[in-house]
This record gives sequence, structure tokens and C-alpha cells, in this order.
Amino acid sequence: MTLLQFMTAAMPVLSVFILLVILRMPATRAMPLSLLVSALMAWGIWQMPAIQISAAMVEGLMIATTIVWIVFGAILLLNVLRETGAIDVIRAGFSGVSPDRRVQVIIIAWLFGSFLEGASGFGTPAAIGAPLLVALGFPPLAAVVLALVADSSSVSFGAVGTPVIVGMGQGLSGASEEMVQSIAMTGIGIDIFVASFLPLIMVMILTRFFGSEKSFKPAIAMIPFAVAAGLSFTLPAYLVAWLLGPEFPSILGALFGLALMSTLARNNILVPKTAWYFSAEDKATAEAALEKLAQDTDKAPGLSLLRAWSPYLLVATLLVATRVEFLPLKAWMNSVVVAWSNIFATEVSASFAPLYLPGTLFAITAVAAAYIQRGHWSQVTTAFSRSARTLVPTVIALATAVPMVRIFLQSDVNALGLQAMPLELASLAAEHLAGQWLFVAPLIGALGSFIAGSATFSNMMFASFQQAVAVQTGLPETLVLGLQLLGANAGNMICVVNVVAACSVVNLTGREGEVIRFTLVPMLYYSLMAGLVATLSLAFALY
Repeated sequence: MTLLQFMTAAMPVLSVFILLVILRMPATRAMPLSLLVSALMAWGIWQMPAIQISAAMVEGLMIATTIVWIVFGAILLLNVLRETGAIDVIRAGFSGVSPDRRVQVIIIAWLFGSFLEGASGFGTPAAIGAPLLVALGFPPLAAVVLALVADSSSVSFGAVGTPVIVGMGQGLSGASEEMVQSIAMTGIGIDIFVASFLPLIMVMILTRFFGSEKSFKPAIAMIPFAVAAGLSFTLPAYLVAWLLGPEFPSILGALFGLALMSTLARNNILVPKTAWYFSAEDKATAEAALEKLAQDTDKAPGLSLLRAWSPYLLVATLLVATRVEFLPLKAWMNSVVVAWSNIFATEVSASFAPLYLPGTLFAITAVAAAYIQRGHWSQVTTAFSRSARTLVPTVIALATAVPMVRIFLQSDVNALGLQAMPLELASLAAEHLAGQWLFVAPLIGALGSFIAGSATFSNMMFASFQQAVAVQTGLPETLVLGLQLLGANAGNMICVVNVVAACSVVNLTGREGEVIRFTLVPMLYYSLMAGLVATLSLAFALY
């Protein structure tokens, strides 16, 4: 590649980093500008045909529509629960488990979020977890950052194992089930030594940047509980992956962790004696909720804690029931498809199943919630209009960000005979950094998720490339591919599509760059620590 061609291939990454992170533009301005620059450079320098660029943009718009629908469904569900008063009940109920904000973020973002990832994927954990944290009293920025950091380790087996089964299965031509399983076990084996410390990192971010005292000291006091919470997910997930395969590690691992850590928190085991709050005002609010809980276990006329939580239980049940193969719901919900094949007579095609999208399940649950919680139809319509109004900035950002990504990925059609831009960048990295590939491999996986917005697509795009590099460098293939799997998880923290979606559900549109600045460090920790563990395991022949 020439320098201009390299700049063109890197432009989707550079433009997002410069405009969002450095210049701190809101996504509603940064993403349209990034799309314009990337499209012009793809046409003029990469020599993509205009028809190919147009087809990729249409494909991107169709994908963006599915993301907007997911975000809308999540916002609608939250607003209905606010209208019925359920959020106030849930907030008070959490004070009964633990009023400590450090404990709450671990249980909701790390464990409940991992369950949602295992059941659905599609950015669901941040879309549900971030607004729930805000409803409990977390600052919106903290809620989004921590929900995104938490939605990482569970991604390997998200959406009932899709990144492993589909991503690796299709990314490696002729790969056997045994090889895919071996890659998954290698990845999750490394993950035990890496992701188990993510809850502690989350608490460190929480206390250092969002607490009134701006200190790591309250996080240090949480080391026993935070590390136990990390292991309460990663160890059961490893066992499930070994015994049952890649479909259920995140779901069952998270459920085990939820049961264990909620019990420990309720009984003040491994938890610091003094609860931590954001501020004195936050403490007063939480203590008032706890006192109200002690006085009246129902907290509100006719609305028990179980009934308040029932919409989340319902949506979790629906997500699992519609994702497993042995039930007929998955086939039925995928039977209705919106598709456009060979867009503008190109090889680009796009499709989605509207009934299968999590947004549809969120919307159904939102309507059901009003009935379950004895609300009124007027509350649903009020929530609907409020949710629709908040979507405008999100539509602008996603309708330009996703088409830019699709141009990047569909750039293998060009007059210069070049590979697609991400593969050219990866090949350049392999040429110059082969000797450090155990550290580079997860960063390549993270690049795929950052751009494509999907760990599954990152694995599909880079798996065969990673395998080829492993063969050329004499590294174990399963080890390198396991690092690709973990890197794709890490990239989920900074993925621009996920960041835009998560910001929109808590009315934080315009601060996407600030979110990425926070999540970039945990992403690098995840990727580089995975490389270090892999290096040590290779040195001691533990892989």
C-alpha cells in the first residue's frame, strides 16, 4: 500500500479517534463528517466503484435500522417502568441487597449484563444495564462506561454462542466442531486470568472518577468481593463450555454468579463494612429508600418487588426462549425477513428478521409491563412519545456511522486489486510485527469489533488471517485464534456503534468521545494482558 492508501484504509479508525476522542465532537457531527471523508477517499484513492460504495451505504442503513429499533425498545421499556413506578421499587429493592454502589455495579453491569449478553447479544446488556444503573442513582456517564466495560468477557459466548459458532465456524474454512471447541476453550482458559479482574477495574473507575473523593482507596477495599465476582462468572463459564459447548457458558455462568454474589452481598460476606456512595446526598437518598423498604416490603400500593422486576425477568426469558434451537420460537421469529439481495446489482446484500430483534421483545415486554404492573394505556403512549423524541440524535449518528463501517468492510471490490481495508491493515501489521504477534493478535480482534460493531463479524473477518499468521510464525493456531476471540471481546468496549447506542438510552448523546476515552484503557488492559498470559502459557507449555 502507498501512504495515501494506508491513510484511506485507516480513515474510519482515525476519523473516529480524532473527531470523537480528541476534538470531542458529538457523534451527530463527527459521524456524518467521517462518512463523507471515508466515502470520498474510498472512491478517489482506493478506487472503489461508486455503485459499490452506494450499495455498502444502503446495507449500512438497513443494519442501522435494526440497531435503532433495539435502542428504541430498550428506552421504551425503561420509560414504561418509570411511568408505572416500578423503577422506584427496584431502586429501593436494591438497597435491600446492598446499598453499596460498588456492589450494585458488579451485580447489575457485570453479572446481569453477562446474562443478557449470553441470551441475546446485539448490544442488549448496555441498552438495558446502563439505564437501570441510572435509575438506581448512577451518573449517566458512569453507567454507560461501566456497562460497556462489563460487556466484554461474556461476548465470546454471546447470543447463545454466536461469536464462536458462527464467527469462528464461518471464519475458518473447513473448521471442525472439535477445532472450534478447542479455540473456545483456549480463549476462555486465558480469560480466567484476565477477565476475572474486570469487576475490580470497574470499581476502580467508579470510585476514582465518579466518587466525590476521587480515590482508588474505596476500590481496594472491594478486592475480595470484586475478584470473587469475576471468578464467579469465568470459572462456571469455563466448566459449562467444557461440558456443554459454546451455547450456554455466558448464560449459566452469569446465573451462577448472580445467585452467589447476591447471597454474599445480602449477608455482608466479603463486602466492606462501610457502604460506599457517590456523595453525601447520594447516601441520604439511598438510606431513605432502605428505610422505606424496611417499613413496607411492597414499597408502593399494589406493586411488589417481584412485580416491579417481572418485565426484566420476562424479557430475559423471552430472549433465551427465542434463541435456543430446540424450541420452535427461533424458527418462527426468523420466518419474517426484510431483505435486499444484490443491492444495485452488486454482491452486497442485507437482511434482518424484525420479529427476532431484541427491540421487538423489548417493545412487547413494555406493553406487557403496563398490564402486569396495573398501569394504564396512557402510560404506554406517554412512554412511547418520550422514547421517540430521544431517538433523533441516535438516528443521525447511526445512519452515518454504520454506512461508513460497511464501506470499510466492502472495500475488497476496487480497481487496484487490494484486499478489503481491514485485511490490508492486518497484513501490514503482520509484516512488521510478526515477532510480537501474541500481543498483536488480540488488538486485531479488537479492531474488528471496534469497526464492525460485532465480535461475530470480527471473528469471521480475521479468523483465517490469524490462522495464516500463526502458521507462518510457527505459533499454535488455537492459541492465536483464542486471542482473536478475546480481542473481539475487548473491542466491544470501544465499538462506536455500541457507544452511540448506549449513550442514547441514557440521554448522553454528544459525549461519545468521553465514553471512549474511559473505555479505551480497560480495552487495552484486556487485549495486552491476554497477550501476556498467552506468552507465559506458551513459555510454560500450558496452552
